[in-house]
Amino acid sequence: MGLGQAWQQWVDLGALRMTQAELKLSSLLLREHFGAIVEQIGTWLIRTGPQPLRALGSDTGLLLDQVKKALCVLIQHNLVTYQVQKRGFVEYQAHCQRVLRILRYPRYIYTAKSLYGDTGELIVEELLLNGKMTMSALVKKVADRLTETMEDGKTMDYCDVSSTFVRLADTHFIQRCPQVPETPETPPPPAPTLVINEKDMYVVPRLNLVGKGKRRRSCDEEEPGEPRAKKQKQDGGSSEPPPDDGIYWQVNTDRFHQHFRDQGIVSAVANRMDQTSSDIVRTMLRMSEVTTSSSAPHTQPLSSNEIFRSLPAGYNITKPVLDQYLTLLADDPLEFVGKSGDSGGGTYTVNLHKALASLATATLESIVEERFGSRCARIFRLLLRKKHLEQKQVEDFAMIPAKEAKDMLYRMLSENFVSLQEIPKTPDHAPSRTFYLYTVNVPSSARMLLHRCYKSVANLMERRQYETKENKRLLEKSQRVEAILASMQATGAEEAQLQEIEEMITAPERQQLENLKRNVNKIDASESQVDETIFVLESFIESTMRRP
Repeated sequence: MGLGQAWQQWVDLGALRMTQAELKLSSLLLREHFGAIVEQIGTWLIRTGPQPLRALGSDTGLLLDQVKKALCVLIQHNLVTYQVQKRGFVEYQAHCQRVLRILRYPRYIYTAKSLYGDTGELIVEELLLNGKMTMSALVKKVADRLTETMEDGKTMDYCDVSSTFVRLADTHFIQRCPQVPETPETPPPPAPTLVINEKDMYVVPRLNLVGKGKRRRSCDEEEPGEPRAKKQKQDGGSSEPPPDDGIYWQVNTDRFHQHFRDQGIVSAVANRMDQTSSDIVRTMLRMSEVTTSSSAPHTQPLSSNEIFRSLPAGYNITKPVLDQYLTLLADDPLEFVGKSGDSGGGTYTVNLHKALASLATATLESIVEERFGSRCARIFRLLLRKKHLEQKQVEDFAMIPAKEAKDMLYRMLSENFVSLQEIPKTPDHAPSRTFYLYTVNVPSSARMLLHRCYKSVANLMERRQYETKENKRLLEKSQRVEAILASMQATGAEEAQLQEIEEMITAPERQQLENLKRNVNKIDASESQVDETIFVLESFIESTMRRP
């Protein structure tokens, strides 16, 4: 077996392990967010592929009713889709990548908050929590939640929430869900076919939502045996369906990913050049954010006059200076900005795929330096620049002694950051008549690193669950004490009584709780940081798969 064949087998084994890492992480995410039964069904579908309902029940050992409810939850959250087969039965298929996006939910919510304030944050949060919602139900729920946080006497108007909802739809951060067509098929199929017209995906229905958010009261809870009609009448409800009944909305994760990608590109330009250059690139990306597909290799062509007119108001830069900056960006070796044509000053585009490749390469370089040291990073960058080098050439170009260079190359080769390519001069593949060239296969290294990131996040989640389980009794005690304190404060208890309740938790227990809180916060922060690396690597790998 040649060295190249052995390497290919190693890569194939790495791909298999990546699948196992994704499966484990998906299983942990499903269990944490939806419970054990949904996790069992979702994991089984990811592992086996599309399955009909009865096969799911017999294979998992669950009751059909449990399987149906679990599938309803997964379909509601867009993690499972169904398809009617030619033979008439319905098959259900889980989407692993959509399950893995659950890890990014906090980032979606934070982005909505930074762009559209607290209202935008709660709209996106409610959609992620519920999977799909109508606009009328979402606006009322968000208004109620915002009213809860306001001072007494202040309420949130439905109109304010609706305007933020419209802005989110206009910028494509939320979109309509496919729905059952108005003309039903005859005879009706075993499962309805959901369709959506692309031009209607971001059209907001005209609703006359008048009202203000309400505060929750204990008396609002329905008493046992209380008629539902009476309850609806007290709440001002109606048995009539809302005007937007059947029009459901969901979060457009691809649009959020496009925003994350643009932020990464702008940040990279700022680090490489200066703030003005990054502001120009940000303006170009903002002009194309809705008109350019998230999978496009570059943004739409823009003239320098269009870019100048679209710069932020009050931005102190002249047209000749802008042209100089655009020329510098276009001449940069990384080619974040490309220029086409010279008539009228030419047009400029942001090369999205090349930018993603640069971001992924920089991530790999950073990890090599952290893992193996600055000298290995020097060799790695040399291989990236020269493409293929023999061991002697690596020693000469990197100016590193032969023994050290050999050791560093083999260490990186064993960790799959560097690959070895054999070029035989004769058909017998004799080692003495074969060139051995070291190279960096960036897509392969990115996949290997992505696999390790999935494993890291799964380990972090298991560690957090272990920490919580070990301190479960103490956490429950703390929650009981806090509930008693809140109840006594509401009834106007004296300070001495409150202090006596607080002393139920001893000083060592408080220290233990502080340590637990600090550890869990560190784990949460680590998950977010690893997910940023996952996003860069996933985006780069997807861009390489889309290239012709």
